[in-house]
Order: sequence, then C-alpha cells, then structure tokens
Amino acid sequence: MKPVTAEIITIGDEILYGQIVDTNSAWMGTELTKAGIKVHQITSISDNPEHIVSALDDALTRADVILMTGGLGPTKDDLTKDVLTSYFHTELVLHEPSLADITAIFARRGMEVTQLNLEQAMLPAACTPIRNVLGTAPGMWFEQEGKVVVSMPGVPFEMKRMMSDIILPQLKAYFSTPEILHKVIQTTGIPESILAAKIENWEDSLPHHIKLAYLPHLGGVRLRLTGHGNNATTLEQEMQQQVDKLSKIIPNYIFSYGELTLEEAVGQLLKERGLTIATAESCTGGFLAHKITSISGSSAYYQGSVIAYHNEVKIRELNVKPETLKQHGAVSEATVREMAENIRLKFGTSIGVATSGIAGPDGGTPDKPVGTIWIAYADKDKTRTKLLNFNKNRLLNIEYAALAVLNLIRQSLVATVEE
Repeated sequence: MKPVTAEIITIGDEILYGQIVDTNSAWMGTELTKAGIKVHQITSISDNPEHIVSALDDALTRADVILMTGGLGPTKDDLTKDVLTSYFHTELVLHEPSLADITAIFARRGMEVTQLNLEQAMLPAACTPIRNVLGTAPGMWFEQEGKVVVSMPGVPFEMKRMMSDIILPQLKAYFSTPEILHKVIQTTGIPESILAAKIENWEDSLPHHIKLAYLPHLGGVRLRLTGHGNNATTLEQEMQQQVDKLSKIIPNYIFSYGELTLEEAVGQLLKERGLTIATAESCTGGFLAHKITSISGSSAYYQGSVIAYHNEVKIRELNVKPETLKQHGAVSEATVREMAENIRLKFGTSIGVATSGIAGPDGGTPDKPVGTIWIAYADKDKTRTKLLNFNKNRLLNIEYAALAVLNLIRQSLVATVEE
C-alpha cells in the first residue's frame, strides 16, 4: 500500500515573530499519524500572497495532503481565502449554510453581524466548505489531481474540532491509508552514542517497515519505533517482539515504555512496594523534591525534605559529624552518605537520598571543579553513593543531579528485586 504523505503550512506573522507558539502542527501530526498519514514537512510562512503560493506550489510536489492554518479572519491582513480563490482559478460565492452559522453565532452573543463577518460566508466555488461550529471562519477543502488541500482557521479549538469531526474522517475515506504505529522506550543513565553502539546489531536487523529514531533529552534518550503495515494487529505483534528483544539487550537502562517520565516511573516503584522516601539537598536546593512532588499522588510515598545548604544546617538538622565536614568537606562521599542515612532516620522513611556538590559558576577548585556532585541513596540494608562530573552551567548541573538521583533510586530498587 502506497504511503500517504502530508505537509502542514502555518500562516501568520505572529508565529514568525515568536508572539505565539505553533501548537497546532504538533497536534495535527499526532492525529494524522493515527489516521495512517505521515507528515513529511511543516512550514511556517508570513501573511504574504507570494509566500502562500510558493509554499503551496512546493508542497504539492511532495505531499498528497496539504493542511493550511491561519489567515481566514475577517480583517485585511487575512489573505488566505483570496489567495486560494485565485490559485484554484475560481470565484467567491455566497455559502448560505456558513452565513446561517455566522448569523447564529452573533445572535447567541447578542451582537449585530458586521459586514466583514458576513463576507466570511463568501467561499471559493471550487471548494467543499467545511463547517466551523465554533467560529465565523469556515474551512475549505480543495481537490486537484488526486491531492487534497485543506484550509482551516488558526484558532486551535476551531481547527481541532474541524479536524476531528470532518477532515480526518474524509481523508481516511479519500485515501487508502496504511497503519502507522509508534512504540516508545525510555532510557536513562547512558549517553546516546554508547547506547547506539550497544543496540547496533538489533537496530540493523529491524524489518524494513520498522524504523528507529533516537530522541535525546535532558533525562536520557527516548527510542521511538515507528512501524508501517496493512494490518494493525500483525504490526503491533511485530513491534512488540522487537521491544522484547531490546529489553534483553539494555535492561538496566530502560525505565519505562511509553511517555512515562523518570519521576513517574520512580513514583510507581515506590508506591507498588509501599516504600516512603525523604530528601536531603544541598546543591540542588529543593529541585529534587520538586521533581518528586510534581507527580500527582506523590504524598503516598514522599515525606519531606531538608535543604541543608549551609554546613551548620547539615550538622544541626542532619547530624552530619563536624569532623566529617572538616576532614572531607561538604562535597564528599562521606558527607553525602551521612546526609542520606540521617534524613532517612530523621523522617522515619524507607529510603533517604541526598545531594551535595558545586553547581557553579563559582566555588570550584582544582580538586573539585564546578559540576562535581556527590549523590547518595540509603535504605535499611545498604547505602549507595555516586560521583557526578557534569561541568555544565548552574541550572543544568542542578537538573542533571536531580535526575541522576532519581535514576539511582530506580537502580537501587530494581537491584533489590533482582538480588
């Protein structure tokens, strides 16, 4: 089955100026994929007739479906409808159902219909009008040599309603679309290049209709498998087989399947095992607590925190020995070990974790440069520590350290089960 491809064209100077963020394209990409239509390109252009024509010309050479948003309002800078009327060599005619919708909207608002809004009911004769039940700008569906061009308002809730109710069903009826499925494997604690080397043989053996994408982010690397096929059940089974193979190759680095975050995955582990946790933070200044408590329901396992930024607080609130600080310093394995063990005792939790380091940009020394961070995990049976060397800017050092602690919790809990 021939793949059906799409291109999205967003029209509006406000997008190019950065005054608004184009969330429409991301939503459309997701929904088109579900419909078996693959987006090949997203283009943002200004409210300029030449730009619109040029973008449309280019898109029609490489895509089966062109979805355009923006430029359908009632004001003079909204040019899309007039440009499309000229492009498809047609003329504007009154569309009575659209006029009735516009009139009804203004009636509900207790307002008189303006002439500019009445003119929105004038649509190209060559198009199939698309009803807009939430606004005054109808959409337009054009067909040319087996390809489809659709123009919609840029207002997100209006566009989404049109896409869901009318456009996506019509596209599936117009084209014979294959199935497109995604599977996401979330990894952490391993750089992208090393991960790629570990799974190279598996990746090379993937069937031609299943592709792998590496999507690195702050907390790790998302691996996304995308499969194309004619039968959804068969494709699902094939892709799951590949995920199962991968799980045996890098079991220690996978923390979830799907879009679960690391803090969500850790929270699930704690909740499933009936464990509680407390945090002792120095260099991360409460960011670790923020990550943990950003998850709904975290009160089931998270007890609280001590932000022991100053050494006196480490001594007074966490019972870190003065001699430990004097002999080893605040940024040391010995200090962070005592912080983790003592926060657990102080709060009576199953687990205690701690951070102490030099976030920067100042405070580094030849022995302990900026980005030197110690983290620790402690439970009733063991204490695990780890030295981090990030050498990033201050905020990144803090974020990386918090994520590293979350991964240390995950690894410690998984290791407990395996042991």
